[in-house]
Amino acid sequence: MNRAFKDAIVKLLGEHRVLTLATVRPDGWPHATLVGFCNDGLALYMFVSRDSQKVRNIRHEPRVSAAVGSDTRRPLDIKGLSLAGRAVVVEDRSEIEHARTLYLQRYPEYRVLPAPNPAEIAMLRLVPDVVSVTDYSKGFGHADLVSVSADDVEEIVDQHRRHWAG
Repeated sequence: MNRAFKDAIVKLLGEHRVLTLATVRPDGWPHATLVGFCNDGLALYMFVSRDSQKVRNIRHEPRVSAAVGSDTRRPLDIKGLSLAGRAVVVEDRSEIEHARTLYLQRYPEYRVLPAPNPAEIAMLRLVPDVVSVTDYSKGFGHADLVSVSADDVEEIVDQHRRHWAG
């Protein structure tokens, strides 16, 4: 396990409240949507409508991708990550309550809302298999690709640097 990479990934996740989640539709077309999320280490949780396209897609094909990042006017300030893994609809009440607690810590403004109705709201869990960490401060186009097992970054799969600016 590479603790430095895990810490960097968790830090990046903590700096963002919304991610882009890409699922695969039954007809094979990709479907990307913005979703609020919280995380427990490298496990990501998302509350979504139970009858949403993304839930239908995940039930058909659990392999998904997600990305976080933000806009900047300074190219060497670009930081973000993309990941690929499997998403599942969580039915275990204790895990849902745990994720809800994490969600309310990240989104305290949601405390005024009633608890999600399980008949209408599903909770997704996404644990990545691979994460690409982008950090242009290390060189324009720099990204590190790491393999993930359970909740730990196990090994650096591929470290590639592209210094496109010279």
